[in-house]
Amino acid sequence: MARATVRDVARATGLSIATVSRVLNGQANVAEHTRELVLKAVAGLGGEAPRTRGAKPAGPVYVRCPYLLTDYFGLIVSSVAETAARHGRQVVLSAGVSAQRESALPGLAARSDVGGAILILPPEPAEELVRLRDRRFPFVVVDPRTELPRDVASVSAAHFAGARRLMAHLVELGHRRIGILGGPADWQASDGRLAGYAAALSDVGVLPSAELLRHVDEPTEEDGHRVARELLGLADRPTALAAFNDKMAVGALRAARELGLDVPGDVSVAGFDDLDLSRATRPELTTVRQPLQEMGRMAVTLLMRLLDRHELEALHVELATELVVRASTGPAPHV
Repeated sequence: MARATVRDVARATGLSIATVSRVLNGQANVAEHTRELVLKAVAGLGGEAPRTRGAKPAGPVYVRCPYLLTDYFGLIVSSVAETAARHGRQVVLSAGVSAQRESALPGLAARSDVGGAILILPPEPAEELVRLRDRRFPFVVVDPRTELPRDVASVSAAHFAGARRLMAHLVELGHRRIGILGGPADWQASDGRLAGYAAALSDVGVLPSAELLRHVDEPTEEDGHRVARELLGLADRPTALAAFNDKMAVGALRAARELGLDVPGDVSVAGFDDLDLSRATRPELTTVRQPLQEMGRMAVTLLMRLLDRHELEALHVELATELVVRASTGPAPHV
């Protein structure tokens, strides 16, 4: 079906062309029931809002981060707020684990008090994000949990490349039997990193072993400790452990210490993220640095361009990672 025009929507709703244009341009001076009427008519006329010219949507940036604002998420949120302020935008923040229980996305497009949104690792299924996109609400996803359609703007780290470089570092040290302390199995980051690990192993003719892979529901220090104990308790234990994040790696260091193993003499341990935590351990952690603050800045930049009605050619932006080698990794022991 051909794209509906503003005139088509006005005819279907009985509203003036000017009112329909205000709704489709995201302007705030529209009654809520009028906005809903227009959006329903757009859906009925083919599901794609007509493109119109007008002022950028006004209002603050809605930032949803349904997790504790620790050193990981806190860095992203802080950089989002600082960058939004540089663009003259305030931030409306929804954060904390309790925010996971809020059904925030369905009503977001109808809110007249925000101009756009940045959604950080949204737990909602991709279908909800697609529905939000279809309502022409401008938003950017930071670190998407699942694969998104190509026309949903997102920013993430280069998980595959970072994991491949980390595994290549372990391989260069002579490690071949490497345990993986993986994150949630349904996260896109987990898929990318596992593929990176496998690619580096395949370069030296080693196939990944299911016996050496553990997934957790939440990548915490306690879960890292638990699965590291499992792997280090194998009869043919791994000579190195690569963890989904620095917190799990800290748990692995504790597990090795409890078992009387020297790090890195008996087993090497590596993390991912390069949080401050990675420099507070003994030994300090080898890890992969994610550009967390740059992810927040880039998300705001993309959102501002969406609000300015720019056409974005690169909607899925991956930012480069960096391998940071410290004292927790060393040559594989001779077994």
